[in-house]
Amino acid sequence: MTKKQVPTKPFHIAREVAGSEASKLVSARLGREIAGSHGPRNEKTFTLAARDQRGEWIGGVNGVIHWRWLYISQFYLAPDWRRNGLGRALLAEVENFARETACVGLYLDTFEAGPLDFYCKCGFAISGRIENFPPGAERTFLSKAL
Repeated sequence: MTKKQVPTKPFHIAREVAGSEASKLVSARLGREIAGSHGPRNEKTFTLAARDQRGEWIGGVNGVIHWRWLYISQFYLAPDWRRNGLGRALLAEVENFARETACVGLYLDTFEAGPLDFYCKCGFAISGRIENFPPGAERTFLSKAL
């Protein structure tokens, strides 16, 4: 039988709006604590855009670099531009950008089998998976060392 933990100091827990002072305190204090152990994040967001010959937007990548790793948070190609080399070219440009900014690797995640196969063919390795996230699917995390 385990003992019920009794608080030694009184406290209160409440939900607060994201972006509130409490939200900012959590972020700032955790950031300082982690930086003390692992160095500063030196976070830098980026966007790469792909355009056709007329200058029309046809796809792109959003992400962030932190701790010398580049995270691809969003990778999208217009349906008419898929399966013609644009995805590989865009991913190669992301990798070039990562090398230019002294990154040691890239990472991303996907919910879909098609992109999963594509990323593996481009040299990414599966580094983790969460089943039933989103419901009925699985979220797969991939990484690629540079």
